Amino acid sequence: MSENKVMGGQIEIADEVIGVIAVTAALEVEGVSGNAPNNALTELFGKKGQTRCLKVAKDENEVVLDMDIIVNFGTKVQVVAEEVQKKIKNAVETMTGLHVPVVNISVSGIVKEKTVKTAEEL
Repeated sequence: MSENKVMGGQIEIADEVIGVIAVTAALEVEGVSGNAPNNALTELFGKKGQTRCLKVAKDENEVVLDMDIIVNFGTKVQVVAEEVQKKIKNAVETMTGLHVPVVNISVSGIVKEKTVKTAEEL
């Protein structure tokens, strides 16, 4: 847990909290898949293991994050990964006050988005 001394007390931020912030920020990026086949994304981003796709390493007031993501087919993978890095860094720093010098992104899969059937096709 991260510890900050404030007015004689301590504030502790659990790794799980940092993980939830990071995963939520990643899912806000266009191109990061929210729907993967065979529950692959649920395993990565699911409620039970919401932070399973993320490794948090803290030292004093710094946190280094390693995250696996799944992107949608047809997106520019590098652009999506860079946007995820920026979003996570900004969200974690803003919400926790911790410095995030590094966010490592590993693209662990690509999924094809399901096309939504219109009423005419049904």
